[in-house]
Amino acid sequence: MPKMKTKSAAKKRFSMTANGHVKAGVAGKRHGMIKRSTKFVRDASGTMILADADAKIVKKYMPYDR
Repeated sequence: MPKMKTKSAAKKRFSMTANGHVKAGVAGKRHGMIKRSTKFVRDASGTMILADADAKIVKKYMPYDR
């Protein structure tokens, strides 16, 4: 059987936690910070755990990172 390939875009954007959750950067922080509230900017710092529906898609892209 041939090996499955990992999507290059997915391996650059996502990583797995020890429990198998998918970790990703928070969206909406590339530009336009002046119009966003301070609370939004503060809450969007760091990384977040993806929802189960989104994580299921990402795990298909990264078959060996579990």
